[in-house]
Amino acid sequence: MENLPPFVRPDVAGLLAAVEAAGNPPVGALDAPATRALYKDMRGASDIEVGELAIIRDSVAPGPVGDIRLRRFDARGERSAGPVIVFFHGGGFVIGDLDTHASMCAEAARQTDLPMIAVEYRLAPEARFPAAPDDCLAATRWIAAQGEATGLILMGDSAGANLAIVTAMALRDDPAAVPVVAQALLYPVVQPVRNEGSEADFATGYLLTSDAMRWFDAQYGPQVGDVRAYPIGADQTGMPPTLVMTASLDPLRDQGRRYAAACIVAGVETRYLEAAGTIHGFATMRRMMPSGQADLARFIAETVRMIGR
Repeated sequence: MENLPPFVRPDVAGLLAAVEAAGNPPVGALDAPATRALYKDMRGASDIEVGELAIIRDSVAPGPVGDIRLRRFDARGERSAGPVIVFFHGGGFVIGDLDTHASMCAEAARQTDLPMIAVEYRLAPEARFPAAPDDCLAATRWIAAQGEATGLILMGDSAGANLAIVTAMALRDDPAAVPVVAQALLYPVVQPVRNEGSEADFATGYLLTSDAMRWFDAQYGPQVGDVRAYPIGADQTGMPPTLVMTASLDPLRDQGRRYAAACIVAGVETRYLEAAGTIHGFATMRRMMPSGQADLARFIAETVRMIGR
């Protein structure tokens, strides 16, 4: 039987055509600072506004080599103690910050009616592995110790989902002041780049490319065999209830599938969702891909169900 082309949503096809027409240099053609600036400009054009919240406030947590910036998103001005979402942004461990993911964080805070605290960890290549997981663990321990949280939901997208898993593993083995009650992962990175499966099928033409993934790895410097870099190599037994959501046209799709399967094999309560016909990064490109709003809402609603609210 002849292989049929994959289903691509109309708004996704429109975004891909616009990106191709723009002619921006591919990831890896510029140095890290210039790539960050380009990414930030693209997010400003492709994502929706942050919108209104009772609280959007920056603060800091103590880290291994200095203060770690945090940003709180909250639909309420006052709260009693309860669950808190800790969010780690994506961007290949090289790009991204509190601003590039602010709209997504605000949306999650509104839809969950929970406080969301985003963490701005150190980026590569200026701070290579394991700077990012060290910062995320330190910030999460600090948040847990402040007396507000009764439990932590660790959430992240792409590289940030990797950091959520790695932080959850560390706190499984050496608990913080309050437990991690769930992890919610959007298109996670869990293993080295492989030229097979979805990474081969969607290596080019779907925004995130295999070449870009290799460039991010080269900047980050992960150590092969270290589960803080590639958590799929660790035993997932004892991990918190886990939600994984992937995109069907994402080179990382199969990594998310494998991680969900590893959790199921280990006896972890696991929920798996896949957004058909869309690409990596749909949660932060909802202006140019409006269908991503429903995908993000589905992810957030499943997170709420998972924690029993």
